[in-house]
Amino acid sequence: MFTRLSKIVLVWAIALHTSLVVFNNLSDYDSNYWFVVHVLKMDTTFPDNQGMWRAIDLTAAHHSLYWVIILVETAVAALCWWGGLRLFRAKDDAKDFSQAKGFAIAGLTLGIVLWFTGFNSVGGEWFLMWQSDVWNGLQSAFRLVVVFGFTLLYLAFPDVDQDA
Repeated sequence: MFTRLSKIVLVWAIALHTSLVVFNNLSDYDSNYWFVVHVLKMDTTFPDNQGMWRAIDLTAAHHSLYWVIILVETAVAALCWWGGLRLFRAKDDAKDFSQAKGFAIAGLTLGIVLWFTGFNSVGGEWFLMWQSDVWNGLQSAFRLVVVFGFTLLYLAFPDVDQDA
């Protein structure tokens, strides 16, 4: 039972963190909006790099992508809150608990897709965010991918009726 409770707490911890990210993005829209703008414009990457043709300098695209990010973060939070609740309701039975993992697994997976594919791959590699000393979110994104990934692995590990 303690193992199952720890899995629930970790899923809810991620739900809380992601909810705070969404709250901050909505209540202080400009802070992270400008992050998105500078990454897409590639205006702080190495001078004269050969990838500048990828830069996007369209305000509508900046706002649209930022809203996509916020909506995906909201989905991650909602899936983890709901998934944690389903896990909590099924905590007394290993089989029920295992069957209740779906929403939490979906939320954790979506979080990894957002922060790995969105930030590390698209932002970091396509828009060369790694070249910026100012607008570089790779360390934060990597930290989240690791936490989401370890939690996903731990959650997916089979549950038994008694803790070892």
